[in-house]
Amino acid sequence: MSQLSNLYLFAYNSLQALGWAISVSRILSNFVSTKSLSGAYASAGELICLLQTVAFLEVIHGAIGIVPSGVLLPLMQWGGRAHFLLAIVRPVDEVQEQPSVFVTLLAWGLIEVIRYPHYALNCVGSAVSLITYLRYTAFIVLYPVGLAGEMWLMYQALPFIKTKNLYADYFAGLPITYYNFVKVLLVCYPFMWLKLYLHLIKQRKAKLGKQHKKKRN
Repeated sequence: MSQLSNLYLFAYNSLQALGWAISVSRILSNFVSTKSLSGAYASAGELICLLQTVAFLEVIHGAIGIVPSGVLLPLMQWGGRAHFLLAIVRPVDEVQEQPSVFVTLLAWGLIEVIRYPHYALNCVGSAVSLITYLRYTAFIVLYPVGLAGEMWLMYQALPFIKTKNLYADYFAGLPITYYNFVKVLLVCYPFMWLKLYLHLIKQRKAKLGKQHKKKRN
């Protein structure tokens, strides 16, 4: 990897880490001050929407080969999150104060305040063993929690999607409504998520296995 690409990736991952740290801080501060789970989107939702939109760059990074992730898995993760946030939570005001939004955004945030610093440090050759361990361990709990929050929220949004006839213009020429699309998505979601989860389990074995061998040597 060229020095310029490395510098760019360090800056990108550092800014994402900062953005997610601010988001988690806002969510937790709101929770502590209000003793309520209903303010997560109001406190950090727009910032998280921005961070998640910018994260499409990670798909491009894989496509042009400056990171070894490939395209499919980053696209699946980005697409799932972007759809959840930008297609459902943002336009459907009625669900923004649901506890499922708090659960999902906090789970995402805790994942990202580990993942992005890990990537940033690797760009400058300063991997920290604790952060590496957390990167490949915390997801074991946080990913299922995030999945549960996403599916819970999509289910809660169904009546509002139907009432609003959401995205009717885009689905007008199709044999399915957006409401039915989301119902089908809810059935398929665990299977698509499982592919990502198993990939991370495989990565965990490879990365932590290498770390263990280095310590032994």
